[in-house]
This record gives sequence, C-alpha cells and structure tokens, in this order.
Amino acid sequence: MGSEQLHEPAETIGSEVIDRHRAIVSIMEELEAVDWYDQRVHATGDAELAAVLAHNRDEEKEHFAMTLEWLRRRDPVLDRHLRTYLFTDTDVTGIETEVEGEARGRAPARPDSLGLGDLRGERSL
Repeated sequence: MGSEQLHEPAETIGSEVIDRHRAIVSIMEELEAVDWYDQRVHATGDAELAAVLAHNRDEEKEHFAMTLEWLRRRDPVLDRHLRTYLFTDTDVTGIETEVEGEARGRAPARPDSLGLGDLRGERSL
C-alpha cells in the first residue's frame, strides 16, 4: 500500500502531505498500469483482446489525468510548471531556456506573455 511508503512519521507531516502522497502514489500506479496495458496491446495477436486492453489502458490515462488535476490544484509550484510546459508546440527544452532567461532578468516579449510567442509556430523575439 502506498501510504506505507512514507519516509517521515505520519504524525509529523500532517494530513495534507499524506493526501498529496496518496495522489502521487496513485499517479505512479496509473502510469504503471498504462505501460502494462500498452505492452499487452502490442504483444497480443488477437484484435478483440487488443481492443479491450486498449480501452482499459485509456481508462487508466483518465484516472491519471483526474488525479494530476487534483494534485495541481493543491501545489502552486506544480501548477506553474504544468502551465509552462503543457499544451505548447514549442520545443520543450527551448521553453526551459526561455523561462530561465526570464528568471535572470530578461523581459518576455510581451508583458502578458511567458515569451513563448505564438504557439502556432511563431516565436517572440
């Protein structure tokens, strides 16, 4: 059970930390299940079984997403990182370089922008 994997005594870390731990462990379990189902989908030669397993895999993705959203709402730093990196078309490492540049005092292209430019393929300079 995931709650048994605490690295600090439960009475010293509080219920909010324990709930976040539960969510993190659940996310790990959901992603592990996605991986297992995905391997099985690609390993079987039976199309009907593959369809059932793919359905199950995709349900695990839904569970992962729901739990990630719960966690995001309770962790401002995670929220900031997800807002920076998710749903962009820009090179992921390029986003990090841009954000680090801004942290060193370089202003973004627009005051209301992360400096990522138009996410349809154009970059702000």
